[in-house]
Amino acid sequence: MPKKKTLRKKDIKDKKDKKDKKDIKDKKDKKVTILIVYESDRPTLKSLAKKVYNGASSIKGVNVKMKTINKVKNNELIKYDAVIVGSPVYNANPSPKVIDFMYRWPHDSGNMNNKIGATFVTAGGISAGEELVQINIIQAMMIFGMIIVGGSDWQSPFGASKIIEELDLKKESKHFDLKAFNLGVRVATITKNLGENYQET
Repeated sequence: MPKKKTLRKKDIKDKKDKKDKKDIKDKKDKKVTILIVYESDRPTLKSLAKKVYNGASSIKGVNVKMKTINKVKNNELIKYDAVIVGSPVYNANPSPKVIDFMYRWPHDSGNMNNKIGATFVTAGGISAGEELVQINIIQAMMIFGMIIVGGSDWQSPFGASKIIEELDLKKESKHFDLKAFNLGVRVATITKNLGENYQET
């Protein structure tokens, strides 16, 4: 009898060890998901969204999707760990389409709570409302309980932006594109780190 009991304990331990190893593997294999969503009418904004996408995709263990706002259903948002919203500047406000899109987010359910939020914008001029639009989008995200991530340095604290008309700043496109790329990297890195910490607890 004692021998059988010992064998049984060993079998139980082996099963537990296998389960623990599987759980660890599942956690490692699980990828965090990021949605980059932007208004579809502006080619410059689409180009900037692609830079954000490239930055986020450069981080291993992250699954990144890029869609226009008209292709995203409201209930789809809840399956992502992070949402990055892109908008052109409309009279120092987000575009009407972006405002309408965010107005339809699932507010009462709390499903956006603790998700990562970030933003990028395109503007005609340097002082034509780019930061106002970033702050406007950030404030809306905070109402939903999201955790805000800004750019990678003091020159882009509220997110990424690109000036497309004033002073022929199109020549500085690489400078703005790098900010967008770095925003993607930062959002992906922070989202992944938070996801790993949640999985461990």
